[in-house]
Amino acid sequence: MRIAQVAPLYESVPPTLYGGTERVVSYLTEELVKLGHEVTLFASGDSVTRARLVPACPRALWRDASCKETLPHHVRQMELVFQDTSRFDLVHFHGDYLHFPLLRRNPCANVTTVHGALHAPDLGPVLEEYREFPLVSISDAQRRPIPDANWQATVPHGLPREMYPFVERPGNYLAFLGRISPEKRLDRAIAIAERAGMKLKVAAKVYPEELGYFRAEIEPLLRKSRSFVEYVGEIGGRDKEEFLGNASALLFPIDWAEPFGLVMIEALACGTPVVAWRNGSVPEILEDGVTGFVVGSVEEAARAVARIPALDRRACRRAFNARFDAARMARDYVDVYRRLVESSPAPSRARTRSSRAAATPRVPLVAAAAFNGMLP
Repeated sequence: MRIAQVAPLYESVPPTLYGGTERVVSYLTEELVKLGHEVTLFASGDSVTRARLVPACPRALWRDASCKETLPHHVRQMELVFQDTSRFDLVHFHGDYLHFPLLRRNPCANVTTVHGALHAPDLGPVLEEYREFPLVSISDAQRRPIPDANWQATVPHGLPREMYPFVERPGNYLAFLGRISPEKRLDRAIAIAERAGMKLKVAAKVYPEELGYFRAEIEPLLRKSRSFVEYVGEIGGRDKEEFLGNASALLFPIDWAEPFGLVMIEALACGTPVVAWRNGSVPEILEDGVTGFVVGSVEEAARAVARIPALDRRACRRAFNARFDAARMARDYVDVYRRLVESSPAPSRARTRSSRAAATPRVPLVAAAAFNGMLP
């Protein structure tokens, strides 16, 4: 199949450090290439892929100090995609909803994976207006705020099986990995480690909009807890593998309806069990008492930490292999693609770009040079 993957432009594909959606898009893209599909990736110019890369901006927007507004770059990306959708059998969108009006006027086989949490008052009217466009959820829990949207499947995330080596004998510390924000509840993780009498290592990113929260709420806690908390900052690559693999357990004390939680399956791939709050997708990903513990309070979490040595780390790795392998994710998506292509009412793929342009007059937004990232 000829498949287009349209990634957000905030981070490269894959991200160099922290980043969830773009990381999943990378794993999916590379697996689709392995399966023999012809894949085009619309992403930032610093992305690395074996697919054909169409850069919509020179660098990941959150890594580009010259970028002040992210929306214009995503508008331009839509132009690059919709200049000629007849190049593709299906277009897979991973961003927000900018493409919906364009799809209505330029029909093609498509699917949108919703990667974020759904706030029904905001998204409900949009998904109802554009109800004809098929959606994929990343967990069943993600659907709950808008259960009647046009869901086609739930496809859990997956990781390349060889990416994270299994670690049978870990170190004696707890790990917190992610970003520092109110809903991720690093303060809970610190309280759990203190009650459990264990060291906590924190590998986390602070976004500019959350710097005030970090300075007001978290920095004082880190200073107060420096005897047992080590803040290592944002990490990626081999550093992240070692950080997760050598942890006794990962703490995931979230205070929101997490749509998936990629770090949980990254930990399981290393054989590291997870102690996580009973929120969002957590009960779907973890098998309580086997791959970790699903808890509802700091006290319960501290008791769970004491039970971690009784868990079999090989069971964590087996669960990862069985349920969260990237090859499984790609096969699941291909099943969705084939079903949508077969049922798509899109116009003939033989229809040329010039004929579509004649049928739908528009003002060109970019020149061909945009494909080389030459425009600002």
